[in-house]
Amino acid sequence: MHLNHLPSEPAAPSIDFDAFLAVDIRIGTVVEAEVFPEARKPALKLTIDFGPGIGLKRSSAQITQLYTPEGLIGRQVAAVVNFPPRQIGKFMSEVLTVGFADTAGAVVLFKPDKPVPNGSRLF
Repeated sequence: MHLNHLPSEPAAPSIDFDAFLAVDIRIGTVVEAEVFPEARKPALKLTIDFGPGIGLKRSSAQITQLYTPEGLIGRQVAAVVNFPPRQIGKFMSEVLTVGFADTAGAVVLFKPDKPVPNGSRLF
């Protein structure tokens, strides 16, 4: 799947509300983060706590331009939790951590401006 990260591109084609609801985006807190040296592109391995309903999930995230493992511990992040797991080298990525590209193309993670309970769903 090609994801366009350029802010000057037009909006994607229209979808219906049910298609939006099919994407389950939740908030979780990063409890572990480490460098992923085996990844083809620089990445970090994250373990994210999504609360009792979903639990701990792992994610490979290409966010090394702006984030360090130490700086992510305790930070709330948003992730798609209902994609099938994806094997990345020897690592199984279970969720897709989401963010936005800055003007240089580096990923800026999405987080709420106030703390919310882990597992809260975007709507």
